[in-house]
Formats: sequence, structure tokens, C-alpha cells
Amino acid sequence: MQFGICWAIFGFAHTILAALALPPIIKIGAIFTEEERNGSVEIAFKYAVHKINKDRSLLPKTNLVYDIQYVKKDDSFHACKKACSQVRMGVHAVFGPSDPLLASHIHSICDALDIPHLEVRLDPEADSREFSINLYPAQKLLNLAFQDIMSFLNWTRFAIIYEEDFGLIKLRELVKSSQSSKIEVYLRQADVTSYRRVLKEIKSKEINNFIVDTKPENLQDFLKGILQLQMNDYKYHYLFTTFDLETFDLEDFKYNFVNMTAFRIIDTKDLTVQEILRDMARFQPHHLRPSSLNSSFVKTEAALIYDSVFVFAVGLQTLDQSHTLRIQNASCDREEPWDGGLSLINYINSVEMKGLSGPIELKESQRVQFTLDLLKLKHHSVKKVGEWRPSTGLNITDRAAFFDTGTTNVTLVVTTILEPPYVMMHHEQNYTGNGRFYGFCMDVLELVSKEVGFEYLLELVPDKKYGAQDPETGNWNGMVAQLILHKADLAVGSMTINYARESVIDFTKPFMNLGISILFKVPSSQQARLFSFMNPLAMDIWLYVLSAYLLVSVTMFVVARFSPHEWHNPHPCQTDNDIIENQFSLPNSFWFTIGTLMQQGSDLNPKATSTRIVGGIWWFFTLIMISSYTANLAAFLTVERMITPIENAEDLASQTEITYGTLESGSTMTFFRDSMIETYKKMWRFMENKKPSVFVPTYEEGIKRVLEGNYAFLMESTMLDYIVQRNCNLTQIGGLLDSKGYGIATPMGSPWRDKISLAILDLQEKGEIQMLYDKWWKNTGETCSRDDKGKESKANSLGVDNIGGVFVVLLCGLAFAVIVAICEFCYNSRKGNGYSKRNMALLPQQSLCTEMASELCFAMRCRASRQRPALRRQCSKCLAKIANHDATGVGDGAGGGVATNPILPPPSAPRSSAKVPAPATSLVLLPHQFNFSPILGNENRQCFEDLKERLQKPETIKVNSSTNTVEPPPKTKRETLVN
Repeated sequence: MQFGICWAIFGFAHTILAALALPPIIKIGAIFTEEERNGSVEIAFKYAVHKINKDRSLLPKTNLVYDIQYVKKDDSFHACKKACSQVRMGVHAVFGPSDPLLASHIHSICDALDIPHLEVRLDPEADSREFSINLYPAQKLLNLAFQDIMSFLNWTRFAIIYEEDFGLIKLRELVKSSQSSKIEVYLRQADVTSYRRVLKEIKSKEINNFIVDTKPENLQDFLKGILQLQMNDYKYHYLFTTFDLETFDLEDFKYNFVNMTAFRIIDTKDLTVQEILRDMARFQPHHLRPSSLNSSFVKTEAALIYDSVFVFAVGLQTLDQSHTLRIQNASCDREEPWDGGLSLINYINSVEMKGLSGPIELKESQRVQFTLDLLKLKHHSVKKVGEWRPSTGLNITDRAAFFDTGTTNVTLVVTTILEPPYVMMHHEQNYTGNGRFYGFCMDVLELVSKEVGFEYLLELVPDKKYGAQDPETGNWNGMVAQLILHKADLAVGSMTINYARESVIDFTKPFMNLGISILFKVPSSQQARLFSFMNPLAMDIWLYVLSAYLLVSVTMFVVARFSPHEWHNPHPCQTDNDIIENQFSLPNSFWFTIGTLMQQGSDLNPKATSTRIVGGIWWFFTLIMISSYTANLAAFLTVERMITPIENAEDLASQTEITYGTLESGSTMTFFRDSMIETYKKMWRFMENKKPSVFVPTYEEGIKRVLEGNYAFLMESTMLDYIVQRNCNLTQIGGLLDSKGYGIATPMGSPWRDKISLAILDLQEKGEIQMLYDKWWKNTGETCSRDDKGKESKANSLGVDNIGGVFVVLLCGLAFAVIVAICEFCYNSRKGNGYSKRNMALLPQQSLCTEMASELCFAMRCRASRQRPALRRQCSKCLAKIANHDATGVGDGAGGGVATNPILPPPSAPRSSAKVPAPATSLVLLPHQFNFSPILGNENRQCFEDLKERLQKPETIKVNSSTNTVEPPPKTKRETLVN
């Protein structure tokens, strides 16, 4: 009984598991067009089913059984009938067809019955399809890929050639993006009968870039039209929307260097892909080989149909793990959908795998994960040069491949512009072709062409402009536009390399370095001025010299009167002369200073150390000043001085009287327009708003305006140097405002850039470009013969920075002289102050500071006499002896007899050491009453004689009997000083 129960449980579980498992046979349907019968798409579909059934790892207990129906294109009625017959058969999915019209009807049936519909065609309306799984990459992502490659190629003008009506619908995003970015797009619909006419029309518009969206079966006819119109050289670029470019015969295009680019979704270099292709090629029936499939290439639609079968099988496998697949019992006769269709479509949408077409990931029934290989036709075959992914965008691995024009048997179109000495033109009729042009750049181009190995055809740019971008429209003109539009392969001339141009075209290494400078008319010579002799020294220096003259003169006057050694006897022969004088009066001090300054000297000779220091420092000062003045005066007399109202760009920007401008649509104008430096921004605002316009179309016009006067022309230094050397009325003002170079321009990504750059570097190392420069700038025999050295040099007035040190030396010397004068005074005061203690008792005592102050006051008397009484130290000694001894010799004033001195003890009286206090006694001495007292000795006779001579009128001498000191008499004009 227990055994029966267990068997019943086992049977029940087996029944449940059997119900959950996939049915042993699952039917799928496929609808192909008659053109696809026994084609690669059908073979790939059959091979995928065969491989799934053979490999039991995916569906171990289930076999897929397919039913294939064929219909004619545009026969939607029979397509619907055959689809309904497959639904009645119980198919769980329908594959195909590739025709858009038929696919639309089939999708309607599947969507109504909830039957999964798997497609492998480009469907612009895939967003609105619910039950349709499309493995073809989403069109909006493909448009992004096309936009990226067009941006890399810098396409600003191209044509779109489409064949089918919905072709414009799928490329509408490209048209919209061109409108927002101001790119020129020409739309033309063409078929097999009108390919040549449309291509010829586009060629006449000088459009060289094409996006080609034709039917795959008609692409070879389109290529034939290219050959017939000779649009198969390196100037033309074709971007094909098909993924099967390498499956077409491109033998006629391999050696003309025409640019053909396309994407592919199948990496034929992948080992797994190669193995599948080999198995698929062996799987096809023998009578179909080798037309349908080969082991090297497979068409995209065949690969996608292969992957779609595997996606369906993986979806079934995922569904089998958690759900039961219901039997398909839908019918076109009933409106009831299939119950299991929604679950199956959801599991298919969640599939992530790697198939024959690379990684597969679906989102909302569209493929959002894939890798596109970027292909480019090179020398002998189509090569991979990059890839594009939705997550990372475009990645170019071989940038040079896009413009690989080869290096032999190629004639390049070179656009240029006439500009002496770079490019000039012979106007004689016997010159034709490239021989019409000559100049520095033509010689450089000739050397480069021989170095690299190409021929060239010279053409003048139509609008005679170098190239600038219109800030409003964003369009370029001049030679830059010629390169952008691929009307020229090279642009040669005095073309400056800058950021704006480098963003749209390429430049080689610079063959000449330069900068912006100012061209101005040579100013007129300065007229001689009445006081031009003052030019060698700046005005502040003249004022400083005058101040120094006054200061030294006053200092000499004060120091001389302060110093005792400058006082001397005016009559050396009269030794008893009491009058001394000082030679440095105020006028004499000024005379001594000016005589030295003028290097004429004077009859005044300093004697004191302090005054000699003042004189020596002043002589040193005058030596430096006179030498500097003489040297600079010689420079002013020999150098031609010009009246130059501007010296640099700052001077030009800070004034408005002199107008200035640049070449129109050139790099110099762009430099000022885009500069962030405040000075240059100010200059640009002035040039931009100035009326009439300060911009000129050519260099000749700018030079003409400069010669007319009151105009400065901002231009490249090399061109300026050439002009200045040939016109003596023109000159360069200031230095360079920037640093840049001239280069040869090429279209963006051109392989000629690197080759020409290497040639330029080689020519520079050999010195050949420098020799060409000397040839056209210096050795033409047309250079101006003016003395450039005299023109460029300029004598400047000497300022404080040049000779300020001599003033410092002068001031230090004057200060040192004052210090020496004070020391002299102190020394002589100490030496002459030889009072003994007894002398101090007789005469009044003065301090050193008091004497110094009195002497300083005397020295500062500007109107004081040069004379003063001589200083007799003996006088104090005599007075001391008179006060300490008995003296008779003072008469009574009547009979001339000798009288006794009342202030001293009589001779007969005994001497006493004690001093008897006595009132002060006044003694009136008359000159004729003053007699010599023999008690003082013969050695003091001279003292009395001196005193007698100095007494010109009666004076009263007061003697203090208590202190035995003589009180000084009242001060008179002729004051007697006793040391």
C-alpha cells in the first residue's frame, strides 16, 4: 500500500513537471520575399535553427520547427494570408519580412494576436511597435553615430542622396542637427535612372561630401555613376548608410584615393564569427555555392536573422525556468489574442547575449547595445579605422586614413593670396600656370613639394582674404573656407596660425615666426630750440644742481666764519696789526662755488680743513656733473631726435587723435577681437566703433593710409620689416605685441600636414628657409639706405637714477666739513683757554658752549664785516700781573707826575697774603696818562704799549679790591676781547 502511495506521488510530480516543461516541438514562422528565396538571409535562418536543435545546451528537450513562406514585394494581401496560415499552424513567433510595407502588415497581425514578431530591418517607426522585436540598431542611435563621424570630418556642407521615400524619414535627425548648427545640407532623391544627373548637379555646386542611402542592390550602379563623372579622387568623401560596404566590388576605387566610409556591425576578425561563417558556408546547399555565403563576409541582414533566432531561443529558455508556455491557439478569424504571447515577449526583451552581430541588449523592443566598426577604403581594401558605441561614442584609431592621398603621382590644389614678398605674380603673357607666381612662399612650396613628392596647381583665393569667421553666421571666408569645403588641398602664404583657424583646419609646423607690431610714418625732425642746451639733463636735475650750488655756497660761508683758521691778518708785514679778516664773505662764497662749477677757478683758497673738505667735495661733484653733461650733450648733438607721438601700444590706446586699424578678416583683427588684455580690448573697441572704418582690405591700402599721416597700421612684423626696409618714410613703433608663426594650412585630418611638417623642419635645419628669407628681404637691392642705427638710437636726458649718487656724496661731504669745523673750534678754544687759576680770578670766565654759540651767531651774520679784532692772549697775562703787583705810573692827570695806584698797597707797605676787601674803585685812564710801570718788568712793555694804542678814548677800568679782579669795561663798537 505504501508503495502505491509513493508511486502515485511520483506520478503526480511527473505530471506537474511535464506541464511546466517546454513542449518537445515549437513552431516558428518566417516570411521572405521572392528575391530572398535561397538567399543568405534564408540560409542563415535555417542554419540558426539547425544549430539550436543540434546543440542541446540551449533547448535540451525541445526542437524548433520552421515554416517559410515567400511573397512578392508590395503584395501585402498574400503576405497577410500566409501569416494567418502560419498562425493557424500554431507558430510561437514570426520572423521577417525585410520589405517595410509587408513587414508593417505582418506586424499588425502579430500585434493583434500577441504573437512575437522579430525583425532585422531598419524601422524608423519602431518606437510605436509593442510586439515587435527589432535587432537592427535603433535609428536614433545610428544618427548619433553619423553625426559624430561628420563632426570629426568637420563637414559643414554636404549632400544627402536617398532612394526610398522613408530614407529621408530615417535621416531626418541629421537634417535637424544641420539646421541648428548652421550646416549646409542638400537633399536629393535618386534612383538607378537618375544617379548620374543628381551627382552632376551636386558636383556643379562644388559639394564634395555625400551621405548615400540607396538600396543595397542598387549601390553598384551608384558607384558606376561616380566613375563616369570622375568623382573618385581624394577630394570627394562618401559616407554610406549600409553596413555591407565590404561586400561590394570596390576594385575601381582602391587606387584613386577616394574617401569611402561606412559602419559595419559584424566584426569579421573575431574568431567566433569566423567559425560561424565557415560552418554557415558549409551548411548551405551545394547548388547555391558560392553566390550566397562565403567564409569571409556575411551580409548584415543574414547575421541579424541568425541572431534573432538565438534571441528567441534564449527567451524560451528563460521563460522555461519559471513559467509554462501555453499552446498557441490564436487565429486570424478570432479577436482573442494568445495568452502566452505577452509573457514570451517580455522574456525576449530581457535577453542579453553576444551574437554574430556583437553584443545584444534590448530595451522596449529595440536594440540599444551594439558595436559599430568604422570602415575606410584604403590602398587595397576596406580597413577598420575606428569604432562607435552608444556608451562611449566615436573612437578613431587611424586618423590619417581619412585623407590618405598617397605621396606619388598626386596633384594638389594650392590656394594662395598675393602679398609681397610672399606671393607675387608676373602679369606678362609669356608666363602661364604655376610660373606666373613667384616669391618667398613659392620658393618654400617648391622645396617642400620636392621633399615630400607631389605636384601642385596654384589658384588665387576668389575673395582675396586669408580667412576669418563671421561672428553672426559662423561661416568662414578666404583661404580657410577653401580648405573647409575641400576646394583646395593646401593654403600657402603669410597665413598666421591661431586657435580659431586651428579648430577648423590643420596647420603644419611654422616656417616663420613673427608677431604683431605697429607701422607708422617717420616723424619729422625736431626743430632746434633756443634752450636746447638744457636737454642733456632732466629738469629736476637742473633744479637739484641749483639747490646744491646754493647749499654749498652758504655752507662754505658759515664754515669759514666758524673756523678760526680762516681768520688771518690782512697785512702780514704789520705784525702788530690788531685787525683780522675772513676772505669768505657771502658774495665770495658764491663766487668760489660758481667759479669751480664753471671750471674757471677763483682767487679764493680755503685754508682750514673744514673749508677744504667743502671745496673738495664740491670739486668732485662738479667733475661728475660736467663730465656727464658733456657726454650727454655730444649724444644730443649727434643723434637725430624725432618727434614721436607714440612709443608703444599703450600710447596708441590712450589717445584718439591718431587712428589705427588692421587688415580686414585677418589674424591680426582676430587677435584684438578675442584678446582678454585690457589695453588690446580698449583698442578693439576703438577700431570697431570708429567711423569711417579703420580696417583695410589689403596691405597696400593700409600702407597708403599710413603715408597719408595720422594713421597707424597694426600688422605682422615680417611684412612690416619688408616694407620698412623699402620705404624710408615708414618705421616700426615699439616691439612685438604677441608671438605666432606662419604655417601651411591643410584640411582637417589631412595626412599631408605631418609630411609637410617634417619637410619644413628638415629645411630649417639645413638653413634653406633662412637663405630664402635673406634673398627676399635683404638681397633684393631695393632696401632703404638710411642709417638705421641713428634712427633707432635715442639720447635720453640724465635723471636722478643716473647721477643721483653724486648728490649723496656732496651732502655727506658737507656734513663732514661741518663736523671738522666744530672740532677745529673746540680744539682752538681749549688751546687758547690757557687761564691759570690766578688769571681766572682776574678775568671773566666763559664756557665752551657759550663761546661756540657766540661764534656761530657771529658767523651767521650775513652783513657782518670781514674784519674783527685780533685775539691777543698776552693782554690777559698783563692784566693779571698788574693786578698782583704794586704799580705806579698813573699820573694825576695834571702835572704828569707819577701817582700811586690807589687800588694796590703802597710800595712801602708790607705785602700780605690776605686779600683786603675793598670796594670797587673806578680808575679813569687817558691815553696820554698811561705810563709804563717798571715794576712789571721789561717783558711786559709790549703789553702796555698795545693797551695804550687801543685806548682811543678815555675808558673806565673798575677793579674789585676784594677779589683783586678787573671788571670788564662797558662794551663799545671796537670791543677788545681778552682770552
